[in-house]
Amino acid sequence: MNQEMNGVELENHQEKIDYVFKVVVIGDSAVGKTQLLSRFARNEFCFDSKSTIGVEFQTRTVTIKSKVIKAQIWDTAGQERYRAVTSAYYRGALGAMLVYDTTKRQSFDHVARWVEELRGHADNSIVIMLIGNKADLVDLRAVPTEDAVEFAENQGLFFFETSALNGDNVEPAFFKLLEEIYNVVSRKALDCSNGNANENNGGLLKGLKIDVKSGADFEVSEIKKLSTCSC
Repeated sequence: MNQEMNGVELENHQEKIDYVFKVVVIGDSAVGKTQLLSRFARNEFCFDSKSTIGVEFQTRTVTIKSKVIKAQIWDTAGQERYRAVTSAYYRGALGAMLVYDTTKRQSFDHVARWVEELRGHADNSIVIMLIGNKADLVDLRAVPTEDAVEFAENQGLFFFETSALNGDNVEPAFFKLLEEIYNVVSRKALDCSNGNANENNGGLLKGLKIDVKSGADFEVSEIKKLSTCSC
C-alpha cells in the first residue's frame, strides 16, 4: 500500500531499522483506540469488536525522512480497573495518541485527566497527539472541533480528527506523530554529539539509535500480542 506525504510502507524490506519508537494509544474505553491501531497497522476495521484487556501491541515499519522506523504501538485498555496496570507501560514511550470519541462528550471531558496521567508517568519530551475519532458520525457529533483545537493549543498537543471506519486522517495522524518523534530524537542526538546530553534524556539515547524496552522485560501474563480485533 502506497503512503502519502511523510512515510512509505516497507513491504518485505531488508533494510536496517534505524529507530524503534514506542507509542502508546490511550483514552477512555470504546472510543476506538484498537480500531485506529488496526487501521494503521493492517488497514483493517473489525465490526465485531471486544474490549481490550490489559495491553496489546502491533508494529509497522515505515520510512520517514529517509530513515527506517519501526513503530511499536501499544494499545492500553481504557477501563478504570486497568489504569494501575497500564501506567507501567508509559515508561519508554516517545509518543502518545490520546483518543476521544467525537460523539461522546464525556470522553473528551476526561482528556485533561489522561494528559495529567501521561505527563506524570512519561518522559517530559513525549510527543502527544490528540485524536477526535468517529468524525464520520456527523449527525451524532457532541464535541465541536473548536473545543478540541482550543484544548490542544493550550496544552501544546498536535490534533487530528479521524475515522477509523473509513480511514480518514488515520495515516496522516500517525505519520505526523512519528515525524515529530523523529524531530525530538534528532535534536537529542545532536545535543548528545555536542556533549550537551543530560540525565533528562531518560536513557532513551543509545549512541544515535533509539531502543524501547522489549516485551520480554514484562510479565508474560500482562502482554497479549494482537491477533484478533478488539476495541
